[in-house]
Amino acid sequence: MIRIILAFCLALTLPLRAQVTQRNILSKQYTQEMLNQSLVKRENWHPFLLTPEEWRGKVDPEQLNTIIQAGEEALAKPIPAISASLLLEYVRSGDREKHGAASYGRRIQLMSMVLAEAVEGENRFTEAIMNSVWAICEETYWGVPAHLSVQKAKNGLPDAEDPTVDLFGAETAAVLALTDYFVGEKLDKLSPLIRPRIYLETNKKIFTPLDQSNRYGWLSKTNPVNNWNPWIVSNLLIANLLLEKDNQKRNDNAYRYMVFLDSYFNSLGEDGGCDEGPSYWFAAGASAYDALAILESATSGKVNIYSEPLIKKMAAYVYKVHIANDYFVNFADADPKLKPDGLMLYRFGKAVNDPDLVAFGEWAYGQFGPVIGGAGHQRPRKIWNLLSIQDIAKEKPEPFKPVANAWLSDIEVLTARAANGLYLATHAGHNAESHNHNDVGDFIVYSDGEPVIIDAGRGNYTARTFSSKRYDLWFTQSQYHNLPIVNGFGQLAGRKFGARNVKSEVSDKESSLAMDIAPAFDEKAGVVTWNRLVKLNKPKNTVEIADDYSLKQKPDSLRQIFMTVCNIDVNTPGKIIFTTAGKKSVTLTYDPKNWVVTTELPSTEGMEYNSFKTKWNGQPVTRIVLTSKALKQKGKHSFVISKS
Repeated sequence: MIRIILAFCLALTLPLRAQVTQRNILSKQYTQEMLNQSLVKRENWHPFLLTPEEWRGKVDPEQLNTIIQAGEEALAKPIPAISASLLLEYVRSGDREKHGAASYGRRIQLMSMVLAEAVEGENRFTEAIMNSVWAICEETYWGVPAHLSVQKAKNGLPDAEDPTVDLFGAETAAVLALTDYFVGEKLDKLSPLIRPRIYLETNKKIFTPLDQSNRYGWLSKTNPVNNWNPWIVSNLLIANLLLEKDNQKRNDNAYRYMVFLDSYFNSLGEDGGCDEGPSYWFAAGASAYDALAILESATSGKVNIYSEPLIKKMAAYVYKVHIANDYFVNFADADPKLKPDGLMLYRFGKAVNDPDLVAFGEWAYGQFGPVIGGAGHQRPRKIWNLLSIQDIAKEKPEPFKPVANAWLSDIEVLTARAANGLYLATHAGHNAESHNHNDVGDFIVYSDGEPVIIDAGRGNYTARTFSSKRYDLWFTQSQYHNLPIVNGFGQLAGRKFGARNVKSEVSDKESSLAMDIAPAFDEKAGVVTWNRLVKLNKPKNTVEIADDYSLKQKPDSLRQIFMTVCNIDVNTPGKIIFTTAGKKSVTLTYDPKNWVVTTELPSTEGMEYNSFKTKWNGQPVTRIVLTSKALKQKGKHSFVISKS
């Protein structure tokens, strides 16, 4: 659980990625005065069900039983302790999971009991809810230690006199606001001081620190922002709209947070692509939808930008990078496997009037079930999901048709399917993308929905992950991606280390991406040009990689890497035979006169690498190394991947 949760964390120190386009979609359409006139007053806004009768009338009994059971399990647990030693674990050992287990555990426990009390209404949970609320209010800082670098004292213990806002602080505000909404009157009967304390602490720890907005990279108007922005904004909106009793302050805050969201839309390219990958899209584009859904609800539909082309493209991204089952394209820090939230996708598809996204949501819901309840993140989303189960059940699902080809020019990602079940994804881009790996020119290949040539993905997040030592970790290095290593050197991180002369082609004959990846390499490699063509040959149903390079001088060494989780047979010269977990066979053909093949297993030992023991269904990641026997200053070589 915690490993999944930590997948969404992001350091603020990562390099900048794309250009910012000052679209300002929301603030150009809606002024402060327009929003003031449109916002439903706090006492009249009821975004969620309020009584057990309403819950029983609109939510499936099975789901209600699940919610109550989760509440009972939470009720039986003690409140996790959060000590100064636990907070200091991050700077002492680099570990993030111990504090996360306690901090996230408190919030999951509280939300589970709140929802259980809301649907049952018998006061079984109220005393424990009070204790959980009080414990959270007593915390000095609602975020995680890894995000304390924004405070003046930097990392270590949180400074009570210098509160700062991160992802999980904003989420905590939303959890407490939902608690106030669902069981506030019951808490009043226990003590009239609990709800004022919720407001006091939320204001002190979250709303007021935002007055120093120049401290927060996720609020930048001139530099690109990523998932932090919509994730935080969606929580700010729900907390403010549910908690703030001062009507003018409530209106002002709502408008301010709405303007914050423009920074995320301004950071997207014209195709709405998410350079952080699909697993982060559920914290980025999907959180932007959460924020828009909150604004739509709180204004009775008067704030609505779902018809904007950019919003539609942002929504469509997620099914364009779906491979099969629970596999998604996972460049950068994205995870290869995730169970998509079908109910949210269905709702988003309805909002933007995208039948393909609706069908994708229906498919995901049928495959993986509902994503609801108090666990994890994006709680308002999960509560609204509950209310959409009846809607999706009434529909006759349209079959979801996987996207045959997609070209996302803004993030320079190409995906393509062959008629025989081969799947290709490749990208150009640059090495300053959000959650960057040095991987310009990388590609992945799947066969019948199973991984063959892979991007190994990220390891566990620790202090090193988002520090100056990030690229000491093997999974971030180009030397552990499907790329060449020249004179022992790989690619470097930074905006200038990217592809040039990028050209895509999608036709009946091929889906291909051509690029010169030379600028991505360390200057010491001596690469003048490295023209790479990655192609799905549709008539032949093969994936082909062709490299045409020029170096400053004859190289001392030249290697080509392929990463896989398949069983491999390299005994036949000129062929590498991959056997998938499902016993399917795929062959990579190379010129045996030019290459010698060896294999190795990257380390799974150490804090950062534990997840590789389980990430790929327990299959070990293997690094295949082709070492050139024909060292030339200029040369060409190619590889062909086909089903056996």
